[in-house]
Amino acid sequence: MGVGDPVALKLVASLARPGGNITGTSNQNKDLAGKRVELLREVVPGLRRLATLFNADNPLAVMEMGDVQAAAGTLGLAVVPLEIRRAEDIAPAFEELKGRADALYVQGDLLTSTNRIVINTWALGTRLPTITGVREDVEAGGLISYGTSLPDLFRRGAEQVNKILLGAKSSDIPVEQPTKYELVINLKTAKALGLEIPPGLSAIADEVIE
Repeated sequence: MGVGDPVALKLVASLARPGGNITGTSNQNKDLAGKRVELLREVVPGLRRLATLFNADNPLAVMEMGDVQAAAGTLGLAVVPLEIRRAEDIAPAFEELKGRADALYVQGDLLTSTNRIVINTWALGTRLPTITGVREDVEAGGLISYGTSLPDLFRRGAEQVNKILLGAKSSDIPVEQPTKYELVINLKTAKALGLEIPPGLSAIADEVIE
């Protein structure tokens, strides 16, 4: 459920015809990197240097890092990569970052999700606006999230399970891609950072936390 890129990970032969004994849903998370960078630039005046926190042991995070760099380069932004591999790496990464970035792009995986409160606390303490891919990060104090609706993907995954239980072969069931995306903004965090969220952006958000 919600795998970043099942083809790149060689879990399936293709999204349309997965083959083998696996099917499911893909969140295509790395494909949204450019949109997230654009959202940060819209919210953070004078954004010039963008830090990216990612798990260097996660191949999908490494691929997404390339997408972030490409999107940032298009917008004339410098990228400061922050590699972590375990929870103990988070604090040193932020210590190293002080004064070197204007905002932080947090790449989602099990490591960053498990430590979202720690990451948000450090980001707020160093006055770094953050963007992530899941709403739970914003509910835990992050600034913005933009990404696939995971509940929607899980519901669709349950429908796939039902097809298999009724006799369909997983190899014949296409891997489903996202159709629903969510933009969530935490106004309390914005206020703490001294940021003004553009009214137009708040108006199109799926949820605004006040």
